Amino acid sequence: MKKIIIAAAISFYSLSCFADIAQTPQVNPVTGAATWEINEHGVNLSLTQILPQQAQAFYVNRGFTLKQIESYTSSCVYMAVLRNDNAPGTIHFIRKNWSVLVDGKSHHLLSVDDWLQRLTETNIKKSALIAFRWAQFPSEQKYEPGGDWNQGMLSVGLPPGSVFNLIARWDIDGKPYETKLQEVYCAK
Repeated sequence: MKKIIIAAAISFYSLSCFADIAQTPQVNPVTGAATWEINEHGVNLSLTQILPQQAQAFYVNRGFTLKQIESYTSSCVYMAVLRNDNAPGTIHFIRKNWSVLVDGKSHHLLSVDDWLQRLTETNIKKSALIAFRWAQFPSEQKYEPGGDWNQGMLSVGLPPGSVFNLIARWDIDGKPYETKLQEVYCAK
C-alpha cells in the first residue's frame, strides 16, 4: 500500500510540474494547418489557423473585395471549436471575457460587432456582411453536456508571426472556469 501511495504522489507531482508546458500543435499532413487543442473540466477547446489566403478566398467568394477584407484576414484568424463533452452542467461563455496574452500582457479579442463596424466603413454589400457575421465564433453561447458544440472563425487581432496564449473562460451555474491554449503561433 505504501508503494501505491508513493507512486500516486510521484505521478501527481509529475503531472502538476508539466501542467504549464505549451501544447504541441497537431499538424494536418495534407493541408499543413496547425491545431492546438485542450480538454479540461469536461470541455474541449481547439484552434486551427486559417491562413490569410484561405480566409481571403472564403470572403471574396461571399462578396468582399481583397482590399475590403484585408484587415480581418491579416489579423490571425482561427477556426475555434468549443464543445461540452462531459462538464457537470450547461456551460455558458461570453467571448468578451476571453483574452490573449502576448509577452505577458493581456489583450481582449475584438468583438464581432467591432469587426462589423470596421467593415461597414468600406461600403460592403449587406449580403457579404451577413455572411461575415454568420461565419464568426459566437459572442455568447450555452452548451449542454454530452457533446453540444459550435464552431466559427475567431480573429485574435495580432499580426502574422505572433505567438500568444489564449485564455478561454466560461461558467457552470455561476461557477467560473478557465483554460489556456499556450504558445499558439500565427503563421504568415
